[in-house]
Amino acid sequence: MDKAKLKKLFSGLCCSVCGHDFDEDAIFIKREEKNLLVLQVICPECGKSFGLALLGTGALSVKDKEDDPLEIQPCPLPISYDDVLDAHNFIDKLEKDWTKFIPDELKNN
Repeated sequence: MDKAKLKKLFSGLCCSVCGHDFDEDAIFIKREEKNLLVLQVICPECGKSFGLALLGTGALSVKDKEDDPLEIQPCPLPISYDDVLDAHNFIDKLEKDWTKFIPDELKNN
C-alpha cells in the first residue's frame, strides 16, 4: 500500500495524548502481506507510539475529503483522575443483581 493512501487514511486523526495531527512521517509500515498491513504510528509531537493492524487491505479504498466530506470532531481529552473516580463510584453503587440488565444472549459469551 502506498504512503499516499495511508496519509489520506490518517488525515484528520490525532494523537490521543497530546492532540497533535498525524502526518505522513508519523506512519511506519512494519509488515505487509496480502490483505494484511501492520503499522506503527508515532506522534511527531510527544512520541507516543500506537500499533495498528489493518486486515482486508486488498479492498481498501480511500476517498478524498471533497468526495464525501466528513465531520471531523476535536480530539477528545485524555481520561482524567476524576473520570476514573466517577467510574469507580458508579460501579461501586451498582446493586448486587446488576447482571439482570445484560441481555441473556450476551451472558453466555
